[in-house]
Order: sequence, then structure tokens, then C-alpha cells
Amino acid sequence: MLIRIGYELVFQCPQPTPMVLALNVHSTRARDLVRPDQIITDPPVPLRHSRDAFGNTCSRLVLPAGSTRVYADALIRDQGFPEAANTEARQVPVDELPSETLMYLLPSRYCESDLLSATAWQLFGHIPEGWARVQAVCDWVHGYLTFGYQYARPTKTAMEAYNERTGVCRDYAHLAIAMLRALNIPARYCTTYLGDIGVPPVDAPMDFAGCLEAYVGDAWHFFDPRNGARRIGRVLIARGRDAADVAISTSYGPTFLQSFKVWTDEVPDTFAAAA
Repeated sequence: MLIRIGYELVFQCPQPTPMVLALNVHSTRARDLVRPDQIITDPPVPLRHSRDAFGNTCSRLVLPAGSTRVYADALIRDQGFPEAANTEARQVPVDELPSETLMYLLPSRYCESDLLSATAWQLFGHIPEGWARVQAVCDWVHGYLTFGYQYARPTKTAMEAYNERTGVCRDYAHLAIAMLRALNIPARYCTTYLGDIGVPPVDAPMDFAGCLEAYVGDAWHFFDPRNGARRIGRVLIARGRDAADVAISTSYGPTFLQSFKVWTDEVPDTFAAAA
């Protein structure tokens, strides 16, 4: 399957403003790109690319005063199957976990696993360890929170989402991550493209999708507490401890996001030749 992915962001700045973008397709999917995932700015400004501490591709630039359009329009090849499930995946004991996974057991800016520990064990301590426990957490979060863009705010934490029982995809992911970490299951936040492929279209503007990866069965696996299903065509952009590590844009000065568009659509193979 061929998927067209991209975005158009328009920023307004009263003065030249440094910015870091985390918008490129993750390096683990780079070989699947059919048309390059290239960040373009209008007016043109120099970009410097690097990898952050989590292996994500970051782009540094200085936005000029006034309006700047940042956009990309790429094509990527996907297998077209729902995300794999390994229902027999074991929970790896903490003393056997790879050292690089241990940071994903700790509380972080938006995932207060320490504050939610007693609740997590009360709700899920009786569930068999491994995949079943991860799925139980995600299923519970899916049913517990009420989705709505009116409930979004950039400072909302897992604990606040738990208390308010509302949120958007990032809040679903943060709450599930906090619960999993409290249960000694490494979990990390992911920003992805996710279109309405294989599911009924949603009557809402397309957005980037927040989900999580949990470490069970000696490997990382995607879970999506917001959508509650194994999905087709997910494309990873960035991963980290929580949304603070994978913000699509981080500005170092006053910046106003004037316009925001994202697209993730299946297209015919002939589209690649035409493009």
C-alpha cells in the first residue's frame, strides 16, 4: 500500500525566533519512503538536522519575523496489514530488562507513574502479566476517558486526565503509559501519522496521532488506547518519555501557530509515477 503523508504549518513570529522541529519520519521507516520526507519553508530558511537523545530526527531553524510556512508532502510504502499482536508476549522481569529500557519505568513530565501506582495495582494487579496486562490497561483507558478536542491543553498530565476523565490522544497515551510504568512495564510515547485506513472516516480534521509502545516479549510493540484497535498504516515520527520529548515544534520566543493541516491518505500506486 502507498500512503501520502504530510503537513502544512504556518507560524507567525513578531521577531526572528529559533525553533526545533521533530517532524521527519523516524529513521526506522526511512527505507519505506518512495518520495522524500523533506521539510520545506516559505520563505526559505536554512535547516540543520541532527538526532536527539532518543534517536529522533530534529531540524533546527530560525523563523524570520512575520509569517513562515513549513510543509512536507511525502509518499511511503506500507505493508497494509493491521499492527502485529503477540498475545503470548511475556512481561520481562525488571532485573532482566535491557538497560536502555529502564528510563521508561520512571515518572516523567506528563506521566506521574509514582502518583498513580496504587491505583494501577488496584485496577490491574490481578490481570496476568505480559501482553494481557498491557491490553487491559489500554482497554480501560479507552473506556475511562471521554475524547474531545475541547479538553486539550498543553500542560495536561496523566494524573489530571485521570481526575478529569477527559482528553485527546496524547492524554490517553500519557495515562496508559503512567499506569504501565507503575506496573513495571516499560512504556514510551510516540508521535505518528495515522489515517482512516481500514476504518470508517472520522468527521474531524486530520491530526498527528499520539500512542505508545510497551516493552513486552523482549520487544517494543505499538498500543493505541485512544482508538482501541490494531490499526493499518501507522507511520512513526518520534518517540520519547512523553510528549515533552517529541513536540512537533519547540520555539524559543513568541510564536503563534496560524494554520495547521495534516494529511495521511492511501493513494494508488500510480500516484507515485504521476508525482
